Amino acid sequence: MRGRQRLTFVFGCLLFGLLGNALAAGLAFSEERDDEIEVVDMTPDEAPSLSMRHITTGLGSLLKGRDHYYTPHEILVETTPNGAFIDLFYVRSNFQKRFEQAESPVRVVLPPRSESGDRDSLTIRVFAEGYRQKSLSVKANTTDEKVVIDLEPLPNELVALAHQYFGGRTSLVFLTREPLTVRPTKTADGMTVILTETAQSPQVTAALAGMRSPIVAGMESQQLGEDLLMKIALAEEAKSAEIDFRLRSDYDAARDLHASSVDLVPKNGQARAVSRAKSALAQLRPYAVSGCSLEFDRAVREQIEPGALSRALTPNGKFTDPYLRAAMRRLGELTANKKVVFTDGSQFDPRVPIELEAALIQAAGAKGYLALLRAFVAEMEPGSHRDETFRSLIAPELDPAEFSRIMVTANESEQVCRAKG
Repeated sequence: MRGRQRLTFVFGCLLFGLLGNALAAGLAFSEERDDEIEVVDMTPDEAPSLSMRHITTGLGSLLKGRDHYYTPHEILVETTPNGAFIDLFYVRSNFQKRFEQAESPVRVVLPPRSESGDRDSLTIRVFAEGYRQKSLSVKANTTDEKVVIDLEPLPNELVALAHQYFGGRTSLVFLTREPLTVRPTKTADGMTVILTETAQSPQVTAALAGMRSPIVAGMESQQLGEDLLMKIALAEEAKSAEIDFRLRSDYDAARDLHASSVDLVPKNGQARAVSRAKSALAQLRPYAVSGCSLEFDRAVREQIEPGALSRALTPNGKFTDPYLRAAMRRLGELTANKKVVFTDGSQFDPRVPIELEAALIQAAGAKGYLALLRAFVAEMEPGSHRDETFRSLIAPELDPAEFSRIMVTANESEQVCRAKG
């Protein structure tokens, strides 16, 4: 029995030692993190004028101790989320005496309470991307050692950005959780759009880098306080042309999102674009939608989320609707029995108006349709913009980098098919 007790005692000592080491390591880690917190001194360069406060301070030091009144003190300012930007103002009698900027968390050094006037205060203004700005004020002689500021998310969010280009015309669609009033403003290089009280999702950030077309040279965003600024740079040829802005609003009930569209329409050239589109479709031959082209068609379809593909290809008032409608009719003309075959086995004759409408509603499942659109784009657009134009037709909200990976896989599948002969 004694042997068992001795063993239990030894095991307990070992366990206590391990816990003690872990606690010490945790404390050391905490101290190390505390040391990394930025320290900002907000002590004004000048002391306040003499007043009755100096007499009461001397008497108070007998009760609270000399350090309480005659030693600088600190306030730890933390925010939720962490890493917010902080503006610090030391205010005396409504006049700013000191201003500093920092990121949370931050330790703010305040002057000794004996040198803090009755009307001295520290104003803290906090802002972070995607959150409402918040301000509060604390007395400079406060006894609080910590201030925690919780930020509220902005009421709206830019969930996705769709960019469509075809036939010399571009459309930008801003998809937000709440209704949005879009007001584009022309600039020397293009235009800007301000989305009020709106934050930007990570998906939009990733998609912006690849937004290119013969009209749009590039896009970037900037969070200005609570507003999101979208800057659109026009390509050189588009700068010299007269561009009209047309605004549209819609509601995506399936995803509970609000769509605000800005169409960039050249004043001249629309009739020429339609003529070019008719000529391009007439140039297409059956091999564009048969054989190994169907392998490319299948590989693309399987890699894009069905709902996203359906939203892009189903007519809903977009400027691309007439082109997609003409492409579906041409697909029927290029097939052997003049009917479009779908992945579920159904068939429609696009020469019949009611069947054409049925085919367009199910366009995401039309075999050969994606391959035909690829060939259509190749006839219409210069080589440097073909993939981006094709993406804008079938997956306008998809990250361009992700779409590039889809195209690589689909092209490889087609090449393997051709290699088999």
